[in-house]
Amino acid sequence: MPQPESPRTRRVADRIVVELAECLASKVEDPRLRNLTVTGARISRDLSAARVWVSGTMTAEEEPGVLKALAHAAPFLRSYLAPRLGLRIVPTLTFHIDKSIETGTRIEQLLRELEHPEGG
Repeated sequence: MPQPESPRTRRVADRIVVELAECLASKVEDPRLRNLTVTGARISRDLSAARVWVSGTMTAEEEPGVLKALAHAAPFLRSYLAPRLGLRIVPTLTFHIDKSIETGTRIEQLLRELEHPEGG
């Protein structure tokens, strides 16, 4: 069972979301990363690692390429974050595609089908 977040880790995670969104929108040259939305982040208790979720208009076939581009850009993104976070050690970044919007849409569709079954 994961440990609850401390106020400090939550603040750092929130700051990472804001700063990465800014960086992806204005500083990154890779066009695959320009239209991504940073939807969330979770940071380890010792602030050494951050999991970052992104979403955007991409097909399932494009997702691996986007994740690979993010992994390639991670050192640049960490150097961008360093002066903005004010931490002694900047967390390593791992990126994940946020599927929550797709999941929510699918659940809504299933609920509508249950509410108004065809042929009934």
